[in-house]
Amino acid sequence: MMKKLVISLLFVFVFTYVSAQADTEILKKSTDWVTSLELNDKGKEARLADVISTHLTAVKTWHDSHSYTMVPEGINPKTGEKLSADDRQLIVDSTIPKTVHEALMTGLRKDLTEEQVEAILDKYTIGKVDFTMKAYREILPDMPKEMDEYILNHLKQAREEAVDYKSMREISAIFKIHKTRIELYLYQNNYNWKAIYKEYVDSLKKK
Repeated sequence: MMKKLVISLLFVFVFTYVSAQADTEILKKSTDWVTSLELNDKGKEARLADVISTHLTAVKTWHDSHSYTMVPEGINPKTGEKLSADDRQLIVDSTIPKTVHEALMTGLRKDLTEEQVEAILDKYTIGKVDFTMKAYREILPDMPKEMDEYILNHLKQAREEAVDYKSMREISAIFKIHKTRIELYLYQNNYNWKAIYKEYVDSLKKK
């Protein structure tokens, strides 16, 4: 009886400690992101750090409490391939209430310009929009303005969707969805993306 009690108390202690550590890390991350904007306004900084930490906590809590096993095994109806554990986790994580995202965006826009909001979203996604767009522009240096805008808009959409996922693997998966749509768009506009990309890679190897 005493042994079971000790084990139970130890479990509670470990769980509490780990949770406290996670909360501390989230608060530090939120504060660092806001500080990077150099707002020089303590009131705004405090509100924004709270908005971001609340969102990060909600995303983490949803992910941790929703296992991939909640999605039955099956196939991807578009490809016919069996759903992987990562696919199923992405699906269940995508069911996070929309209010979580809405609260983040409303809170950010209350105190920030759109440019500053984008800077925070870039922190969530480690700057994927910028370096991915840079790659597209390097591979397709002569693409029309409307094509450039289409690609950039899709990457920004991917970024905003991706902030509601906990892991970098999931964030990359969201960007991959939009990159697939971009490649389809390129094909529809007579750009053979695979051939163009291969030619680009081959040219790099020759340097």
